[in-house]
Amino acid sequence: MKNILILADGILAKYFLERVVNLQDGANNYSVVYYDARSVPEHKPENFTFHNFDPTSFKKLSLVFDQEFFQVMIVVSKKIDAEAAYENIRKIDPKIQIVMVDRWGIAYDDKRLYLLDSREVLSSRFTDYLPDMPVIAQNVGLGQGEIMEVRIPTGSSYSYRHLGNIEQSTWKIAAIYRANKLILPRDSLMIQPNDMLLIIGDPNVLKSVYKSAKREIGQFPSPFGQVIYCLIDMLKMSDKDIAMILNDAMLLHSKINSRRLYVKVINPTYSKQFEKIKSYEGANISINIDYYERSFYRVLKQDVKHVDIGLIIVRHDFFVKYIREFFEIRKPIFKIGFWGFSELREAVILSNDSDDIEKESSAIFDFSSQLDLKIKLYNFKPEGSLEEDELSEHFNNLSKIFNKEIEIIDSQKNPLLVLRHRSDIVQFIPFSRKIAHSNIFSIFSTDMDKLYFKLASNYQVFMPVTVDT
Repeated sequence: MKNILILADGILAKYFLERVVNLQDGANNYSVVYYDARSVPEHKPENFTFHNFDPTSFKKLSLVFDQEFFQVMIVVSKKIDAEAAYENIRKIDPKIQIVMVDRWGIAYDDKRLYLLDSREVLSSRFTDYLPDMPVIAQNVGLGQGEIMEVRIPTGSSYSYRHLGNIEQSTWKIAAIYRANKLILPRDSLMIQPNDMLLIIGDPNVLKSVYKSAKREIGQFPSPFGQVIYCLIDMLKMSDKDIAMILNDAMLLHSKINSRRLYVKVINPTYSKQFEKIKSYEGANISINIDYYERSFYRVLKQDVKHVDIGLIIVRHDFFVKYIREFFEIRKPIFKIGFWGFSELREAVILSNDSDDIEKESSAIFDFSSQLDLKIKLYNFKPEGSLEEDELSEHFNNLSKIFNKEIEIIDSQKNPLLVLRHRSDIVQFIPFSRKIAHSNIFSIFSTDMDKLYFKLASNYQVFMPVTVDT
């Protein structure tokens, strides 16, 4: 994780920061210095720290350097501000890498300074619209991330693997760049460290591939957000229920890479339990009490806009009551069970819709790895065919990539009959539209996702999917 300093001023800085906020996944920490509030976006994720002062002030800027920065980016609207900020940074740290937007033709003899000439960038982009002109790679296709470059680091699980041994059912390695040479892919070609892979496919799948290649295990709940959110309604929850959900929330927060546990209390009642809840306030736990709003869903909807929520912890009855509203929020839901968080030993997947579960398979491996859970994929085949399907192949491939074992169980016996008596499992379920809009007739379905309620007493994680079924 790297620390990056951004000196921002003007409309270009605001667009840049909004793009960083939308694209970032929690892998870096950002410190932003600004003196005009119009230069910063409204949404402020947990890994962004904002300082409101003039970045040309040497004394004030030096105070920000109480931590070590990997890089400084200067995006300001005036030449005098850009030059003053650059000179101040060089006085503080002569060796740090600086990237500066240059609109004026600034010249410095500095090998650690990269000047991005905005006039050259804009004219180059404008030239792309002329007929019969070559288009650079970043402007090819839909521009939505369906084409991506991935550099293979030393020690990557992709290193020294033949292309034919890497499953590419929903994405493809289109080319490999090695030592500044283009190599067309073939099954016998072996990937080497420092190779640059050009990959194409669905943007969501490519993000999973990128994380796999970079071995970025331990990031969940990113990219959904960085805060675990727990909402307590003291009028509708008993002291026992409150104690259990808070205990589970704090245990989960201690085990996964969340930046903060955010507890929202509505309809507070003055009691020993209320005083106990307030006592949990700390550096990584925020207790927020709303004395006015009484609606569970309205509070949740407001907090989704202002809190960088990555995972929501909820009781079963609240999940069932607000299932459609939770679906619209598109955040992972951790529904607590009846047995206790400390009992969990195994993560199970029962989905028979490979398209849905594959999209979030990387997050499932990440989450399970952080909780140190065994992973089992139950492959229910009522017709008796024991041939390995695409979903099994996909999870087998991911287990090798993440170096996390998975047990795949092919069976003609409905796994729900076996699992409903288990108290040590957490079930992962793709949270698609068919789940949110299920009805009483779902009990007659053979779809494992629609039958999630059969394991209602267990812990369950509902992972939002991009494409609804």
